[in-house]
Amino acid sequence: MSSVPVAVVTGSNKGVGLAIVRALCKQFPGDVYLTSRDAGRGQAAVAQLQQEGLRPFFHQLDIDDLQSIRALRDFLKEKYGGINVLVNNAGIAFKVNDTTPFAVQAEVTLKTNFFGTRNVCTELLPLMKPYGRVVNVSSMVSSSALGRCSQELQQKFRSDTITEEELVQLMTKFVEDTKKNVHEKEGWPNTAYGVSKIGVTVLSRIHARLLNEQRKGDHILLNACCPGWVRTDMAGPKATKSPDEGAETPVYLALLPSSADAPHGQFVSDKTVKPW
Repeated sequence: MSSVPVAVVTGSNKGVGLAIVRALCKQFPGDVYLTSRDAGRGQAAVAQLQQEGLRPFFHQLDIDDLQSIRALRDFLKEKYGGINVLVNNAGIAFKVNDTTPFAVQAEVTLKTNFFGTRNVCTELLPLMKPYGRVVNVSSMVSSSALGRCSQELQQKFRSDTITEEELVQLMTKFVEDTKKNVHEKEGWPNTAYGVSKIGVTVLSRIHARLLNEQRKGDHILLNACCPGWVRTDMAGPKATKSPDEGAETPVYLALLPSSADAPHGQFVSDKTVKPW
């Protein structure tokens, strides 16, 4: 078993994920794994970084597929005895003018962005080593979407005692409400991506609280962050930040020094804790 520290970035064959891997290869004192659903695209991204003189490793990971997540879990357990840095970056977004029915967009978007991310956390968080760092890439859209929820929903999503089960029920309800076309009447905003990222931010708050309760002495820090508006396939060419600039906040959180005890359970943008 290797005693080398290990970092894993989900959904990292392009965009912000690839930029996070690039920065970690330069700054993280251990092995860095680039992961993607498609092995071919992942290998091509690794080759690109190798041409830049970096040494990432590749592992297949489709966060929509529990078997794929568990295969990565078993590999990390066997080879490294755990994990030091986990960046949950994988996510999808429909284009603004996409004509796919909203209920389908809601189901597909939440399946990956919320439920897929949650499954990765369920399988990999128990493997986090002391002083580990977990970064869940959320979005400022989660804040704006929160502001467009009913007061009742806002209260639930801001609660310091909401459980993971309650959050899962709410995310499931959103998808069901869109199918019945009552989501706006039920207090939801008209953005599937926004609601999926509310889920990611709230999940991060819940997991940080559980780490405090169950593993206080291990000094693991877990946060959600917004990379900003980044020029990627997702955000388009007009966005203000390059992928490398978008990677700055996630990388800052991934590399918080072992002496740090904050931020933890926060929503961070431009390396600054934002109110939730």
